[in-house]
Amino acid sequence: MRKELTDEWQERGMKEGLEYAILTDEITRAWADRSVRDYKKFTGLKKENLRDNMTNLELVLNMLAEASTTEISKKKTPKGLESNKQVARMGGTAAKKARIEIEKQTGESVIISKNAKSPNKDNK
Repeated sequence: MRKELTDEWQERGMKEGLEYAILTDEITRAWADRSVRDYKKFTGLKKENLRDNMTNLELVLNMLAEASTTEISKKKTPKGLESNKQVARMGGTAAKKARIEIEKQTGESVIISKNAKSPNKDNK
């Protein structure tokens, strides 16, 4: 999934590194209501990879956000960083709607403060 997304960004003229990080942050802000930095801080991560420490549900929602962003980008063919940021927010918003519905049905937050490596993690 991530490779498809970065290939799409490359096709849209985005540069690996800073621009990918900016777009990733836009996606995360849209679906998780927090930046990548805040998400890592909330889950107690320092230098560890956030994706490697997500619960299954967090990972699926992140994948949905990335896949949605890829498909929207293919249809809208954004040019420039600002247009790509808009598309990233759209993709993230699709996953946010799913997150909100899951939280409504379960009565629990999808995003939890313990990271996936914690022994008491119930990796839903």
